[in-house]
Amino acid sequence: MDPYWKDEEAGIFLYLGDMREVLPALAVQADLIVADPPYEETSHTWDRWPAGWLQSAAAASRSMWCFGGLRMFMRYAPEFTAAGWKLSHDAVGKNDVDAIWEKHNASGPNSDRFRRVHEQAGHFYQGAWRDVYREAQRVTTGVIERGRVVKQGAKDIGHRGKYATGGWTDDGTRLMTSVIKVRSMHRNGGIHPTEKPVPLLDPLIRYGCPPGGLVLDPFAGSSSTLVTARRLGIRAIGIEGREDFCEASARRLSEPYSVGLFDATA
Repeated sequence: MDPYWKDEEAGIFLYLGDMREVLPALAVQADLIVADPPYEETSHTWDRWPAGWLQSAAAASRSMWCFGGLRMFMRYAPEFTAAGWKLSHDAVGKNDVDAIWEKHNASGPNSDRFRRVHEQAGHFYQGAWRDVYREAQRVTTGVIERGRVVKQGAKDIGHRGKYATGGWTDDGTRLMTSVIKVRSMHRNGGIHPTEKPVPLLDPLIRYGCPPGGLVLDPFAGSSSTLVTARRLGIRAIGIEGREDFCEASARRLSEPYSVGLFDATA
């Protein structure tokens, strides 16, 4: 198939069409999928759940970040299971591998509930957890204590049970928290109604895709995934069903790498 837009040197390709038709034709194996499918929760004509997309995705990768709300994940849980996707909680045993995007503004017209300022991204995988690439993301701390050796004896942490003896050397970093605070794109020049900002996608891609690997976005939208991947030196394939968004993405991807990357940070 001919791409709608491409940067062969960087390994970035954007295709126009239904991912359920395009993806089998490409016959690729990606290290990671980043998906933001239509949830079918509004009256918009484009907001329709693409039945069967999870099976197509399962044939192309064993690791996937999928954006969605709790209602969406509960509604379509049987389809995730039928396609062989397992929530990373099943492998980890103690914690889900998920992220919460905290926005700077609320969405939704309702006045009888909490103001919604977040979206979720759950990590799903195929096969054995030990075979899935993952790189824990770390951030620098306010107080640098590099070199301090921390020893931890066996202890019982109440509801969490017993932890074995262990230790670690402080390198001045800590695990990145599961809540990522980034401004939404609604007031920052977004070109898609559900556009995800680059600073949000950056740690998700680095977590699940090795350097020089391949990331796949089956619902490319504004191509934020492709922009982020190119910045990280990762190859990327995007598939988008609407030509107007492909056209806007092509203009965005044709800009210098530094344009619009981190102007939406909190």
